[in-house]
Amino acid sequence: MTVAVLLLLGLVTLTGLALVVRGDRPGPSGASAIALVGALAVAAGFAWPAEGTPGPVQVGALLAALAAVTGGGPVATAVLRAADPAAAGVSGGPQDPDILRGGAWIGVLERGAVAGTLLVGWPEGLAVILAVKGLGRFSELRAPAAAERFIVGTLASALWAAACVGVAVLLRG
Repeated sequence: MTVAVLLLLGLVTLTGLALVVRGDRPGPSGASAIALVGALAVAAGFAWPAEGTPGPVQVGALLAALAAVTGGGPVATAVLRAADPAAAGVSGGPQDPDILRGGAWIGVLERGAVAGTLLVGWPEGLAVILAVKGLGRFSELRAPAAAERFIVGTLASALWAAACVGVAVLLRG
């Protein structure tokens, strides 16, 4: 089972990386994001009963962190698209390039930091990460569409990273 978990985490990592390099933004169906979430769920299922040895467990932790960083962009974009305020007649949805510029790169760093703090057993680091992110965006969050996008995107991104790390924790046994 450990090999299957490592293969699935590697697949999620490579697929997420390919989507990011290609600049893939999920369409209305969010098929690429759904596929990433599905593969991660299968990996978690395989990891649950696993009793790993230090080598595969360390590789699993590394692949989980990489999956968190590379696969979170398409997942967060799909969630933002599903929660698009433009559908309710409010301007400033995910397609608006002037709302929270640089969010994709901030998300990459955020997911890497979330994965790192959880993997080393420092969950308090989540408060530091989210506080720094909130302070950095504080002046931009006065617009309702920006505040909603910030909250939804941050939660989707952080939950994805935590889910990826959860698979590595399950692999530890």
